[in-house]
Amino acid sequence: MDLELFHTPGLGDSSYLLASGREAVLVDPQRDAWRFVEAARERGWRIRHVLETHVHNDYLSGALETRAATEAEIVAPARGGYEFEHRPVDEGDSVEIGGLRLTAWATPGHTPEHLAWVVSDVERSDAPTAVFTGGSLLVGSVGRTDLLGLALTDALTRDQQRSLQRLAELPASTKVLPTHGSGSFCSAGPAGTQRTTTIAAEEFSNPTFRLADADPGEFHDEALAGLGRVPAYYAHMAALNRRGPRVLGRLILPEALDPAAFESKAAAGVTIVDARDRKEFAGGHIRGSLNIELASAFSGYVGWLVPFAEPVLLVLPDAPDALAEATTELLRIGYERVHGWLEGGIDAWVASGRAIATYPTTSMRALGEERAAGASNGLLLDVRQPIEWQDEGVVPGSRQIFVADLPGRVDELPADEPITVFCRSGHRASMAASILENAGREVRLVSEGGAAAWPEPLEEVGSVG
Repeated sequence: MDLELFHTPGLGDSSYLLASGREAVLVDPQRDAWRFVEAARERGWRIRHVLETHVHNDYLSGALETRAATEAEIVAPARGGYEFEHRPVDEGDSVEIGGLRLTAWATPGHTPEHLAWVVSDVERSDAPTAVFTGGSLLVGSVGRTDLLGLALTDALTRDQQRSLQRLAELPASTKVLPTHGSGSFCSAGPAGTQRTTTIAAEEFSNPTFRLADADPGEFHDEALAGLGRVPAYYAHMAALNRRGPRVLGRLILPEALDPAAFESKAAAGVTIVDARDRKEFAGGHIRGSLNIELASAFSGYVGWLVPFAEPVLLVLPDAPDALAEATTELLRIGYERVHGWLEGGIDAWVASGRAIATYPTTSMRALGEERAAGASNGLLLDVRQPIEWQDEGVVPGSRQIFVADLPGRVDELPADEPITVFCRSGHRASMAASILENAGREVRLVSEGGAAAWPEPLEEVGSVG
């Protein structure tokens, strides 16, 4: 058995190529499936099947891309409601490659149609060696059961408990290969940084998995405790995955634009996403830009702050792969309309005689020293998630508005007072600072440190924001 794991940091997800005897299956591919196809070709593997564990809420599937490139059969949950040609499967159905058999186990909970795929040797089918768990059992956590709405949450949570009980019956040495992991908004709690695990390891260290046999009420409380918000674009993914995303064939890069062409498109109402570092952005940017650093969760926050599938223009960091990386991350979540990128970056914009905007930055330590010296900080705005305010506390005297809610709540903030904005690290604060500046507010960014670096004790809160 040969196994290749592909980690997609921007989504916190993993996809897998499993091969035996030169035949392979591809499990839970993202839309940019040409990377998996190329990897299989380099290894001399033929992808015979694409296996889906569930209808994905966090990205567009690459199943159709893979079939178009390889003629692989798409094998997907029968209860998934897929509208394109595929082989529908449910409990007990299987596929074989080389000397391996993969058997579907119905494991609802993360979604109603969810399947796990149990891997065994054809000659020893009673001895599982691995299991692809999708969004059921994760490293250190489990898949969320609330993504399909309040009406289904309780039933799916009960299903998730039963599914975990069943997975716990696998041999302790069984390798657990989840799709969601650290960095994924689909995890019910902080997932471990490792991408794979074993049944034994999870029985020892996974707090939710250890409650699989507990009272249903206790499991319910653990599975639904401390859930953060999920990006707005999630609401569109399942329907698109059921219909099937259009096949692209390859990554098509947007065109380079000189400052005049870029300015013309922006004037027509296209959102400028500036993906540079927060300090670079603060030091000079095109007024009206939205600063979302090309780092972890770039696509997630574009999908939160830019209306779904609306066109964007890109200002990119000075890195050789930045254009391909940003474009790929956006394609994975259905943002295909990238209308161009600024060739030469801000330097070209300035050289053309066009104006830039700036705002000051500070650190959390310096901000605390100001407060201790009696200086006015103006309004301190905390843009972390509500669950972070509740779990970690808030800076005394600060105001709390989650960054994704800020565009619709700017008018709640005083217009005649400077605003210093912070989060946990500066990543989300940089987005918020650009939103506030675009709304005409005087803003300062805490680019280093966050709430935990405040020199005084944080206040405990109940429900805020």
